[in-house]
Amino acid sequence: MVTSTANKEHESESTRQGGSRSRRSNWGNYVVIAVGLAAVLGGAAAVGQVVRGGRASTVEAPNNAVGVGSGTKLDLPVRPTVPVTLTVFEDPRSPQSKTFAQGYAATFSRLLASGQVQINYRLVTQSDEKYGGSGAKEAAAAAACAQDQGRLTAFMDQVWQHQPAPGDDALKDRALLIKLAKKAKKIDHDGFKLCVDRDERTGWVAASQSEYAKAHLGDVPLIQLNGRTLPAPATQLTPAKLTTLVKKEAQRVIAAAAP
Repeated sequence: MVTSTANKEHESESTRQGGSRSRRSNWGNYVVIAVGLAAVLGGAAAVGQVVRGGRASTVEAPNNAVGVGSGTKLDLPVRPTVPVTLTVFEDPRSPQSKTFAQGYAATFSRLLASGQVQINYRLVTQSDEKYGGSGAKEAAAAAACAQDQGRLTAFMDQVWQHQPAPGDDALKDRALLIKLAKKAKKIDHDGFKLCVDRDERTGWVAASQSEYAKAHLGDVPLIQLNGRTLPAPATQLTPAKLTTLVKKEAQRVIAAAAP
C-alpha cells in the first residue's frame, strides 16, 4: 500500500511537471507566432507607407479635370445643363436648305452663344432621289469627314456658297469637294481626302437618310425643338419666332428642373 501510494504521488508530480513543461512550450510557441505576426504586419505597414508615399507624390488628376499651360489639369469644371436641343435637318443639294442655312446662320450663332442651346445637324440626301445622281450623298459624306476634324459648319458654309443648280449633280465630284475643304481652311488635306476616297462615311450617310425616310418628316429644311417638329422654316417660321420659341422652351425646362 505504501509503495502504491508513493507511485501515485510520483506519477502525479510527473504529470504536473509534464503539464508545466507543456504549458511553457505552448507559451513559447505563442510568443514566436506573435513576434512573427508583428514582423509581417510591421512589414506590410511599411510597404503600405511607401506605396501611399509614392501615390501621394504622383500628380493624378480627377476624372474630367481640365487644364492648360503646363498640362497639369487643375480645374474641376461644373458645366451647365443645356436645356434646349435644336435638331436641324439639311440636304447639301437642296436649294431650300441653302436658303435656310444662310438665313438662320446669325440666329444659330447667337443661340449657341447664349449657352442654353446645342444644335445637332442631320444630313439627309432626298434630293438625289428627286433630281437623280449622287451629289447629296457625296457632299454629306464629305461633310461627315470634315466633322471628324471639327470643321462641319465651316465645310458646309463652302457647300452652300458653291452649291450648283439642283439639276446639276456637280457635288458628286470628289475633286470639287476636296477643293471646298481647302477653302474651309483648318482641315487636314490628307486625312480628309483619305476619308472621302475610302467612303468612310458613306454608310453613315445612307443610315441617316434611311432613318429620315422612315420617320416621314417631310421636306427639308426641318427643325425639331427638344424632339418637337416646328412649323416649316420656309413658310411659317422666322429667326425671331425661333428665338422666342427657344427662350420659352428653356424657361420651361429650367422651371421643371427646379427643386
